[in-house]
Amino acid sequence: MRIGGGSPWRWGVAVVALALAVPCAAPAQEVGVFVVREHGVGSATQAQPYLDRFMALAAQLNGWSAAKGTYFTSRTLAEAQIPAVKPHYAILSLGAFLGLREKHKLAVVGHVEVWRGGGKQYFLVSKEAADLKSCKGKRLSSDHADDPRFVERVVAGGAFKLAEFTLVPATRPLQPIKHVLGGDADCALIDDAQQAELGHVEGGAELRVAWSSRELPPMVVAVFPEVDAAERQRLQESMAKICEGEAKAACNEVGIVSLKPATDKDYAGVVALYGK
Repeated sequence: MRIGGGSPWRWGVAVVALALAVPCAAPAQEVGVFVVREHGVGSATQAQPYLDRFMALAAQLNGWSAAKGTYFTSRTLAEAQIPAVKPHYAILSLGAFLGLREKHKLAVVGHVEVWRGGGKQYFLVSKEAADLKSCKGKRLSSDHADDPRFVERVVAGGAFKLAEFTLVPATRPLQPIKHVLGGDADCALIDDAQQAELGHVEGGAELRVAWSSRELPPMVVAVFPEVDAAERQRLQESMAKICEGEAKAACNEVGIVSLKPATDKDYAGVVALYGK
């Protein structure tokens, strides 16, 4: 069973698309790109070999002396490497971006839409509960509950707090769904990628949506403060062209729906909700 648009190496492809847009770095300067995809399918170990190949291609095409992409499934693991690696760019799931933005002074330069990437909308699903009120006070399973601030402030928008439920631990994407179907939980908090898999899970058709969030912005292409303003601007000007022309078929094949420039203003609403 696959959630999030296929094998984990697809997230490395987004790095290549970004890398192809970036003007040549200065000689002997390693261009570092972090990919932080939380709550997705697959592991960093599975994804890294593909990412290494893509970054080697990016280095060749851009004339870089060195380029390195690193894939993480946890913002904590990624953050521990920032001081040593000093990456130029990062492609981040929304929660990871909001959690790292203030401390590392990240600025938005683009966004990536990936087929079944997940994280754009969240749902409470249940066999019995008809609405949010019916889920409160009951057993809730979710693999997203490890980030209460993001869930309560951004996903829920203040509509609920995790303390209002009895949490059933889950660490894998399909676990919350199976917990409800198996009677170990009354409701599950899942995202749109997980919801898309309900039809492929035995008994999944029995679950109904009790509550849904508003739609959230997609994954963020962020830049670290060491990258100068001129390079940021050149990147944004080039980004929209990456999946056009000859590269369009390749982007479609790996699940990239779009790679477009964006600014901090596009994420101001969720940043305000998340708070400092």
